[in-house]
Amino acid sequence: MLEVGSRRKRQPAPPRIVFEALTHPDRDSARPWLDLLDDEQRPHLLVADEPHLVVWSSLWPRRPDAQVRFDLPPDGSGQGTELRWTLLVDGEMPDASLLGHMCRRLNQLINANLRYTFGQ
Repeated sequence: MLEVGSRRKRQPAPPRIVFEALTHPDRDSARPWLDLLDDEQRPHLLVADEPHLVVWSSLWPRRPDAQVRFDLPPDGSGQGTELRWTLLVDGEMPDASLLGHMCRRLNQLINANLRYTFGQ
């Protein structure tokens, strides 16, 4: 698989809590964060190695070959997670417009929506 995008950002929750949120995105109905657009689909869990790694299937029906890998090491304080998402494709490289859209959406879902559920 080809890595086509990645971003690392600290999440305030520890890895086990972030792992739970990524493997069960509807766990807290009072704080939903996986708000999908019309051109997106709910991902399937492909890999779950608690609490260090999560891999999702594609969010985009037009790119069913895509996967999203989440690496969840603890941050330096031991209280948060240094979450890194990586967008992988197993086909030809997406055009620049689609790739930009996919990376922006992952950044919005993970580094905004999910992060806000942890109070930041």
